[in-house]
Amino acid sequence: MAQISLGGNPVKTIGELPKTGSKSPDFKLTVSDLSIQTLSDFEGHKIVLNVFPSVDTGTCAQSVREFNKKAAEMKNTKVLCISRDLPFAQARFCGAEGIENVIMLSDFKDGSFGKAYGLEFETGAFQGLHSRCVIVLDENGIVKYSEQVKETADEPNYSKALDIVNSI
Repeated sequence: MAQISLGGNPVKTIGELPKTGSKSPDFKLTVSDLSIQTLSDFEGHKIVLNVFPSVDTGTCAQSVREFNKKAAEMKNTKVLCISRDLPFAQARFCGAEGIENVIMLSDFKDGSFGKAYGLEFETGAFQGLHSRCVIVLDENGIVKYSEQVKETADEPNYSKALDIVNSI
């Protein structure tokens, strides 16, 4: 169980992020057309999992914008932006912002992604949503880097995550 904060108040998640060197848990997430994407759909690509509580908050929106800018420069890499937002809200945001270089995926149906990755808030105002995390996977789905942001309002360390992507 990770101890992080939300607005300076201590909150807990249901578990811990997958360890560096471990195989990433599979997932089934929903795309804006309501189709399902799984981890195996991205096999052979390096993957950045940009996970956040809701695209309708400032820091979450900024992380999508920032990774969208950087994703166009990364070779053989897919950036997956994951939240519990409805797929329609994710699509609305991307349309309004001109976001085209990342893939928005929703865990709205059952929250199984947040549970499998141990990053779901267990306590606090965002209970049931995803904590802010970045996880980098190699082409075989092996975890090469993970960061769970200690204060939810803070942005992740984009440079560190992107340096890891470029090193694999």
